[in-house]
Amino acid sequence: MRTLSYRITLRKEPEGGYTVLVPALPGCITYGKTVEEAIEMARDAINGYIESLIEDGEAIPVEEDLIECRLTVEAHA
Repeated sequence: MRTLSYRITLRKEPEGGYTVLVPALPGCITYGKTVEEAIEMARDAINGYIESLIEDGEAIPVEEDLIECRLTVEAHA
């Protein structure tokens, strides 16, 4: 068994709760009412995503070649 690490992004929703995105796993998106629940839901979603890849004989994406940065821009609106 391998240990894999994935970045997740939590986005606070206007109606409450948090949407979670897993950038390395396209379409792997989930939701939780609290940060803690959102993180747990992400863990479940990632596990399910990887299980599906294994069942379909597909490669499991890893984040080794990713470069992460944050850009700040000024909006002239």
